[in-house]
Amino acid sequence: MTTTHSGFDLAVIGSGSAAFAAAIAATNQGKSVVMVERGTTGGTCVNVGCVPSKALLAAAEARHGAGAAGRFPGLAAAEIPVGFGELIGGKDALVEQLRAEKYTGLAADYGWEIVHGTAAFTGTTETPVLEVTLSDGGSRRLEAPHYLIATGSAPWAPPIDGLEQAGYLTSTTAMELDALPESLLVVGGNAIGLEQAQLFARLGTQVTVIEALERLAPFEEPEVSQVIEEVFADEGIAVHTGATFTSVRIEDGARIAAVRTRSGEEIELRAEQLLIATGRRANTTGLGLDTVGVKTGERGEVVVDDHLRTTNERIWAAGDVAGGPQFVYVAAAQGTLVADNALAGAERTLDYTALPRVTFTSPAIAAVGLTDAEVAEAGIRCDCRTLPLEYVPRALANRDTRGLVKLVTDADTGRILGVHVIADGAGDLITAATYAISAEMTVDQLAHTWAPYLTMAEALKLAAQTFTADVAKLSCCAG
Repeated sequence: MTTTHSGFDLAVIGSGSAAFAAAIAATNQGKSVVMVERGTTGGTCVNVGCVPSKALLAAAEARHGAGAAGRFPGLAAAEIPVGFGELIGGKDALVEQLRAEKYTGLAADYGWEIVHGTAAFTGTTETPVLEVTLSDGGSRRLEAPHYLIATGSAPWAPPIDGLEQAGYLTSTTAMELDALPESLLVVGGNAIGLEQAQLFARLGTQVTVIEALERLAPFEEPEVSQVIEEVFADEGIAVHTGATFTSVRIEDGARIAAVRTRSGEEIELRAEQLLIATGRRANTTGLGLDTVGVKTGERGEVVVDDHLRTTNERIWAAGDVAGGPQFVYVAAAQGTLVADNALAGAERTLDYTALPRVTFTSPAIAAVGLTDAEVAEAGIRCDCRTLPLEYVPRALANRDTRGLVKLVTDADTGRILGVHVIADGAGDLITAATYAISAEMTVDQLAHTWAPYLTMAEALKLAAQTFTADVAKLSCCAG
């Protein structure tokens, strides 16, 4: 028997960052919310994304550092034992803790209901209704003046001959393994592929990376790509860029991948496990969007306007499912925006001009603003400077000068348009750069801004000083 429940101001599909941000903002307005989740409460980030991956990356970094520091006499870094099962168990415990503290507990504190089941739209464009098939076998019908689609995204695999038959890992399932593979082939050299490749390599797996474009980190500045390629080479990670993964088969329990190199040579790469890190796609299948007049794009993403309203005026979308930047902090900001626009008529939009991003390799990669090429494409006369970390006192003190800071500026006004970093602590440094771009600072202003000595963020000031001075001829803390 299906029961109809109305009286809600907002019905949300999904329970990740966008969903929770919207629900919190709505309840703070005094509105009532109901949330539907078909799987585990909390969404991608806390369950299978940033939280578990960074927990394992930290463990891998600790093992790598212990090897470099000689803390296991007589053992090379690759020989230091790894309790992989214990690592996964610790990761799971952290995930459960944060899920309880930041999601299920919060919902109870704020007082909205989480309905466990699979939702789909029925009704008409004018009167959309959510039909929920409950996890316990029953069903409910939910009606509200506004609906939010916040169903996130999932790993996507390209149509490769033999892939389904051979089986493969994703960034989600790789963190659920009960044993460390001896060898791993990673397909994809962007953020997720880079993090997973270095993670497993530092835990002792022999790793090979295939990237179809001409360089690793293909959407970062070329100088950044060069550094991370050198780091991977130093750590024994094999890399094939400009390579096409054409097919895969199982042979004697291993995956045998056929690859066409950039020179056109056909080679085969053998590994125990295969990890596909070729991007993510929006979770919109089965939502019944056509029924209520909600359009989707080429990759299944929900089409929204600048206010995050869909082609149905009563239905909104936020987070990965809306096809924008796939960051948890973007999803949260969008969720709050939907609550403000749908329930308070705020008509707010978001400005992504100074949106930072971080790839948690070691050294980390971070960027904000425009690249050198994007500035040129915009018809702006570009002036760029690149500061190697060998000129940064903090990097010298750390005995790790792998990396650089690149400033991209408007040659006519001196305004900073982009900052690109590969360095230890790049994520913290890029936060300062984000503030500088948001404030429309010029390179001269940045060069004369206070920067504490022996911090990595001082590299921003030093990079700005390269526009007018030779930093090699400055004293260690010259302002």
